[in-house]
Amino acid sequence: MNNENMLTSFPKNKIKILLLENIHPTAQQIFENDGFQVETISGSVAQDVLKEKISDVSVLGIRSKTNVDAEILSQAKRLLSIGAFCIGVNQIDLKACSQKGVAVFNAPFSNTRSVVELAIGEIIMLFRGVYDKCQKLHEGIWDKSAKYNYEIRGKKLGIIGYGKIGSQLSVLAEAMGMQVFYYDVVEKLALGNAKKCNSLDELLQITDVISVHVDGRKDNARLMGITQFEKMKNGALFLNLSRGFIVDIEALVASLKNGKVRGAAVDVFPEEPLNNKEVFQSDLRHFPNVIITPHIGGSTEEAQEHIAQFVPSKIIDFINSGSTILSVNFPNLQLPEFNNAHRLIHIHANVPGMMAKINNVLAHNGINIVGQYLKTNEEIGYVITDIEKNYDGKVLDEMKKIPNTIKFRILY
Repeated sequence: MNNENMLTSFPKNKIKILLLENIHPTAQQIFENDGFQVETISGSVAQDVLKEKISDVSVLGIRSKTNVDAEILSQAKRLLSIGAFCIGVNQIDLKACSQKGVAVFNAPFSNTRSVVELAIGEIIMLFRGVYDKCQKLHEGIWDKSAKYNYEIRGKKLGIIGYGKIGSQLSVLAEAMGMQVFYYDVVEKLALGNAKKCNSLDELLQITDVISVHVDGRKDNARLMGITQFEKMKNGALFLNLSRGFIVDIEALVASLKNGKVRGAAVDVFPEEPLNNKEVFQSDLRHFPNVIITPHIGGSTEEAQEHIAQFVPSKIIDFINSGSTILSVNFPNLQLPEFNNAHRLIHIHANVPGMMAKINNVLAHNGINIVGQYLKTNEEIGYVITDIEKNYDGKVLDEMKKIPNTIKFRILY
């Protein structure tokens, strides 16, 4: 409590924020403008280094290359929140975060347009053979020919995963004259004239180009293997801008060699360098009909700046008011401002009777509740209680000692 005698919350300049992986400087500026202490590191760090550095960190900001598992979290003594400055959160052990009372926020919308634009560009380049012709011309070879070069208008695009990125790709591709088909394990509303396929096999068999945009859940590992590639139309094109482990690279290589797949564009890989100094190794490097990019689907100035604005705003709201809107692992609770009150934030295991125990402590100490808010998910319960300022400080210790309490905070 910093001996503030319940006048102010824990001072922000003592709350340490660690930003890894070259997060856009706007994020640092936003946190510092709100009074937080910020350290930045370009690139990801080794797990043993992260274990050491996270011990006094209250907020950790990462992108896709930093893995935060239960072992790392065990060393995080003061961690309140993790910000994933990207869409995916499969690099974070969400269950372990919930059990430790750490709220995780990501940027589910901010780089959607950037990924879609790259996909559209790559589809055009693959149909026109631009990459191969560009490489030849750099070598002095003039290969002017219309053979095997096609417009995208009228071609059938198959989208695997019809979420935020897949659905926007659908809209732009249709506007350019493509026929769009999609498959998703969850029922999704078709946009425009897009047609839903009832199975993955159906989509694979009827489309000219396939683009994968699924999430990082474990069930999607090797979603595209040799069996799936064999079901594709002869000479189809293939794109993966979602997750590296979605595609069996050996199966893709074999399909490229035998001509089943005429060309591919891959932005994500099962194993990626930790930083720009490491050498990238992949069998896909040797194909002139394969566009490979270093995980840059969302790497535009616009997207990174949007992310750097969005994620800190959610984390700051969480720290300042307890709001958990758009948290990926906490119950989502939007809270009003609290005036002339103290706000108690109680995170606990989702077991029966917790509200009764919390309110019994308050009632036993004669505390009047100004406002109270509860929301739960499968893992945890999240209770916000605004109380009048006059009370005995021992109530705070009693709240912390309630069985199944995970974390307790107070805002003044």
